[in-house]
Amino acid sequence: MAQDPEDKRFKATTPGKRFLKLAGMSATIARNVASHKVKGLFRDDDAQAQSQEQLYADIGRQIAQTLGEMKGAVMKVGQVASQIKDMLPAEVSSALEVLQKESPPMPYPLIRQQLIKALGDTPEALFAEFEEVPFAAASIGQVHRARTHEGQECVVKIQYPGVRESCDSDLRHLKRALKLAGLLKVNPEAVDRLFEEIRRMLYEELDYQHEAENIKLFNEYYRDHPYVLMPELIESVSAETVLTLTYVPGDSLQQVKAPAYSQDTINLIGYRLFEAFGRQIYEFRAVHSDPHPGNFAFRPDGKIVIYDFGAVKQLSAETIVQLRQLVADAIAGRVEEIDQHLLAIGVRQPEGKQPDPEFYREWLNVVMGPFRDYQPFDFGRSDLHRKVMERIKRDAIKYLGSFQLSPETMYVDRVISGHYWTMVELGVVASFRPLVDEIVLQQPADPAASPTADSSPDPR
Repeated sequence: MAQDPEDKRFKATTPGKRFLKLAGMSATIARNVASHKVKGLFRDDDAQAQSQEQLYADIGRQIAQTLGEMKGAVMKVGQVASQIKDMLPAEVSSALEVLQKESPPMPYPLIRQQLIKALGDTPEALFAEFEEVPFAAASIGQVHRARTHEGQECVVKIQYPGVRESCDSDLRHLKRALKLAGLLKVNPEAVDRLFEEIRRMLYEELDYQHEAENIKLFNEYYRDHPYVLMPELIESVSAETVLTLTYVPGDSLQQVKAPAYSQDTINLIGYRLFEAFGRQIYEFRAVHSDPHPGNFAFRPDGKIVIYDFGAVKQLSAETIVQLRQLVADAIAGRVEEIDQHLLAIGVRQPEGKQPDPEFYREWLNVVMGPFRDYQPFDFGRSDLHRKVMERIKRDAIKYLGSFQLSPETMYVDRVISGHYWTMVELGVVASFRPLVDEIVLQQPADPAASPTADSSPDPR
């Protein structure tokens, strides 16, 4: 059935219309929060806590629905927020996880207009074949399969109309909505810095020419790599809002299951994924920082395909040194040093209450589970995320104002938390400690302690 070009979900493409939609959401949230506070005067503590959890869950669903319909910058912020768990209440960030799933595609007539505007001709003239049904749809653009006149199978990523023009307005109004609802669990100055970092990264993602440069950079880094594959740029049919890349097929995360993938292959893929991103962070100092599952594909021979290089975070040498020291002391259990490292990278706030060593010791016992020793960790049965959320709830009031996200490291946090969920979904059973030793702590690796290329299953 053909898509309706007047689909109401895609009407909010101008700053004014998007403002009205966000303002309506903000007003509804503010009313609900005010009503909750009034009713709280007549409830006991337990009833009020239950009511607040329900309120946050309802707010999360409302935000997710609104942002999912709007696409663009606000949807991208929602995706980021769902992966950075300590910026929002747990109920809200959990509800926003729906934004990580593939979003509804934009009608083809609008996409066709965008392509003509960017490249100066119709898809029929520019390509030998061009599929009208999208291959994938995301927050700021969607992808269509095509074939060049030279016979090259390719994918064409086309930016949605109005996204760039609405970016600043969207972010400003979304930040206001979250503040009005009292949802942001960091101080106002930190909120401003975080949104500025998100804004910077969004403008980089919206500039497909910048992404083209990232693709060239990572193609050079991964040239002749034994297990990481990525597409190459086709410059003749690319522009500021259109990006055409060679088609590199692979299986989605949901397809990585038996019988095509044995448990050994799944473990190997998990190990390689951790290694690839560890080396990006600590050696290349440039990390692909959008761990959305749609940006990755896998093959039964253990190879990993990486797509979408719009979000790449460059890391300073100073930040890497600080992160190495933090991990080294965390591994060794030197809790007295942890606070100073968190202060140095801007996570712990000097004006907040200083935690005692036992606070850090308890946290390390939780988060260092997959890295504490050389025994395989079963991510399929992991309750690490549940324990983290329990700790956050327990400590939120006592240490209010003591911790916040650091703009310099928030995207590293996003990479780690995003790929943790990939490991859980895959059901990886592996020890990452050998990679921590080699990549982070820069100690000699023990070949017997980790999977190697020699143990890869035969390609199919």
